[in-house]
Amino acid sequence: MSEPSVDELVLDTGPLSHLAEAGWLGVLRTVAAPRAVVITDAVEHELRQGSHSRPHLQQVLNAEWTKKHSLVSGTEIASFAHFSEFLVSGSRNVGECSVLAYAQAHKATAVIDDRAARNLAQDAGIACQGTLGLLCEAIRAGLLTTAMVGSLADHLIETKYHLPFPPGGFEVWANEHGIISPNEN
Repeated sequence: MSEPSVDELVLDTGPLSHLAEAGWLGVLRTVAAPRAVVITDAVEHELRQGSHSRPHLQQVLNAEWTKKHSLVSGTEIASFAHFSEFLVSGSRNVGECSVLAYAQAHKATAVIDDRAARNLAQDAGIACQGTLGLLCEAIRAGLLTTAMVGSLADHLIETKYHLPFPPGGFEVWANEHGIISPNEN
């Protein structure tokens, strides 16, 4: 896997949507800093489409601290086409493909939770991180506490976000998987 960019995180719709719905979108700004948060045109389209029935998505669209980017270069479009062959089904997974294409073309870190997209990123040598990985990184950096991330994770679960532990289970899961050390609790 290539080294992640210290400059940019490019996020898929899922993390953005669920963080906004759970009321924790502002934490993303803190956790990402000083890196830029990039939203591709396909992710922006998915957010706009969903904003009619899920008004919290407007928060993401209005966030001035995000950078919107349309895939237009030959490299970006070729990468998008490549990833689409593996992931797109109807109108599903277009956002993931755009995130991977941007990350590959700009050596950014893709923030994606979809397993198939993460596996494809790993195969392509793209730096990729899940929402939980990003939050655990923030604990290790002293930006967030384990208790805060545990509460955030519980709120994400309430939005029907799929996490690998039940409500109240973040700390146990993180310790069992060596993601945070006991002194980071």
